[in-house]
Amino acid sequence: MHIHNLIGIGFGPSNLALAIALQEQGHAPDALYLEKQEHFAWHPGMLLDGTHMQISFLKDLATLRNPSSRFTFLNYLHQQQRLPDFINLKTFYPSRYEFNDYLAWAARQFAAQTRYGEEVTAVLPVQKDGQVTHLTVLSRDSQGQQHERQARNLVVSIGGTPSIPECFAPFRNDARVFHSSSYLGSMNQLKDARRIAVIGAGQSAAEIFMDLHGKGCNVDLVTRARAMKPADDSPFINEIFNADYTDYVFKQAPSERAALIEEHLNTNYAVADTDLIEQIFHVFYQQKVLGHQRHQFLRRHEVVEVNAEAGGIQLQLKDQDSGTTFASRYDAVILATGYRRQQHQNLLAPLAPWLDNMAVDRNYQLIADDRFLPRVFLQGSCEASHGLSDTLLSITAIRSQEIGAALHATV
Repeated sequence: MHIHNLIGIGFGPSNLALAIALQEQGHAPDALYLEKQEHFAWHPGMLLDGTHMQISFLKDLATLRNPSSRFTFLNYLHQQQRLPDFINLKTFYPSRYEFNDYLAWAARQFAAQTRYGEEVTAVLPVQKDGQVTHLTVLSRDSQGQQHERQARNLVVSIGGTPSIPECFAPFRNDARVFHSSSYLGSMNQLKDARRIAVIGAGQSAAEIFMDLHGKGCNVDLVTRARAMKPADDSPFINEIFNADYTDYVFKQAPSERAALIEEHLNTNYAVADTDLIEQIFHVFYQQKVLGHQRHQFLRRHEVVEVNAEAGGIQLQLKDQDSGTTFASRYDAVILATGYRRQQHQNLLAPLAPWLDNMAVDRNYQLIADDRFLPRVFLQGSCEASHGLSDTLLSITAIRSQEIGAALHATV
C-alpha cells in the first residue's frame, strides 16, 4: 500500500493554510487531505445576512506569513474584480459570506489533494521491530464505503464539536433542539416555528436573536449571565493574538498559562460585538416604547429540565435570583453554547501508549517517545499550551509556517 508523506484530517482554514504554506515554501509533499463535509464550507450554518468578520481580513490564509502570496484576501478580491469596490467600503471587516467565498476559492485550487465527504474514523499505529513506523488512517465516505490509507505524518485539524448541555443531551435527535452551528439548515426545516428560545449570550446567540427578530419570531434569550458582555478588542488587548505572544504563553508554567487565558476570556468567550449588543438593547427598548412584549431577555435564568411534547419543547427555567421555577414551551430551542475541542483525543487514542498524554511542543507536534517515528501535529486543539489565539484565524498563517518548517525534516 502506498504510504503518503502527509495526511491532513480536516480541510478547513487551518489545513488549507498549511497546504498553501507547503506549496509556497517550495516543498509540496505527497499530501492528502480528508474532509467530512461534501464540499468546502466555513461555518455554513451561521452565514447570516448582515454578519461580518470580527478580525481584519489581513489575518487571512497567508498575509502575515507571506504578504506577496497569491492566496491573500486582497488577491482574491483582485481576481474577482472587486478590489476597487472593496476599497471604497473603507473596512477591514468583510462580510462572513464573502470571507467564506474567499476560503472556498483558495480550497478549489487544492481539489486534487482533497477528498471530500470522508470522515476519518480511526488512526492506528503500524509497528515493525518494536517501533511505530507509520500510521493507518481509516475513513468512511458518504456512501458508507470504508477507505484505508497510510501516512508517515499527520496533521489533525478537525475543529470543535458542539457543546451540548447535559439536560439537552437526550434530545439530540429531536429536530426542534439544535446547536447554533446548524442554525440555518435546522431552521429551514422548521418553517412554522414562531416561538423560540436561544440559550446563551455570546456572539452566536446575539446574531441569531437579531436574525429571528427580523423574521418576525418571538424570542426568549436565556442566559445565566446578568448581562450581555462586549468583546474586548482594544489595541493593547488584541496583542494577545499576535504570533509572538504565542511564544510568550508557551514559555510559561501551566498555572501561569491558565491564568493568562482566564484573564483574557472576555476577548472570545461569552461575549458579543458592542454594536450588536446595542442593536439588541434597542429592540428591547422599543418594546417598552410600544408597550408590546414580543421578546424576553431572561437573564440569570438556568434550564433545569427539558421535556419534548407534541406541542413543543417545554423548558423548566429557574430564576437564579428569586429561586422560583416556571415552565415555558417553545417551537424550537437553539443552543448557542459553544464548542468542545477534545475530539482529537478519542481519534488518536490508539496512539496513546507512545504519547505524552497528548502534550505538544512549541511547533504543535505531539510529544512521543523514541519508538514512535511519525510526526503528528494538532491545529486548533492547543489553547491550553499556546493561548487563546489557537482556535482562531489570527495565527493560522504563521502556525502553518511553523508546522511546515517542522515537517520539512521528514517530508
